Amino acid sequence: MSTPDDALDPRDRRAVALQLGREPRAIRAVAHRCGCGLPDVVETSPRLPDGAPFPTLYYLTCPRAASAIGTLESEGVMREMTDRLAADPDLRARYEAAAADYVARRDAHEVLEGVPAQGGMPVRVKCLHVLVAHSLAVGDGVNPFGDEALAALPDWSSRGPCVDPDDPGAVVDKRTRR
Repeated sequence: MSTPDDALDPRDRRAVALQLGREPRAIRAVAHRCGCGLPDVVETSPRLPDGAPFPTLYYLTCPRAASAIGTLESEGVMREMTDRLAADPDLRARYEAAAADYVARRDAHEVLEGVPAQGGMPVRVKCLHVLVAHSLAVGDGVNPFGDEALAALPDWSSRGPCVDPDDPGAVVDKRTRR
């Protein structure tokens, strides 16, 4: 039986494995490419190959992007965003729409009954990685906090590719990521 992983270009699959430091699971497609041309966001299936639910539709793979987002998170950006969400009805409505968009796109592949959107949507900001991945995958204007976080990030492609999928000596191991 063919799985979504089977359709992924082998070079992209290798790049993602090197980025993650492990073999990727349940990838459906590359959802966004970094300025260097490598995948930085992948779209995943709603279930892992063993049948377990995997509700993270858009998965950020680039370690440089993930690190930059981690810096924002450590600066308390999520708490400030959540506070604004509680105080601004228009922002809350836009964030609720982002959550609905996320779930609709995920459930277009398979309905995960009762499984909410990821990243804290729509009630709080829990994971900027998910929100930025959503913004990169679907474009500006869909996820207000993803767009906002993305605008605050440096260009993670400015130093060139984070991994070299064409290097036959590169090892898929978290300790060898650049």
